[in-house]
Amino acid sequence: MPYFTSKQDRGQRTCKVLADAFCAILLATFSIVFFGLLGGLVAFAILELCLLAVDWLVPSDDVAAGAVR
Repeated sequence: MPYFTSKQDRGQRTCKVLADAFCAILLATFSIVFFGLLGGLVAFAILELCLLAVDWLVPSDDVAAGAVR
């Protein structure tokens, strides 16, 4: 799934980046609080990799049906 679709304007793209940055900071904070500094950073890295994998695997409207990346 592309990070920005062709239907999004500049305002939506900016808000998406800001929302993703806020969520990443929030997730990193929770990970460090619950697992300590080292464990929290590792947990945050694993969580972000999983979220990116889901974004990459989920198809979007811009991708032709049955297209393989």
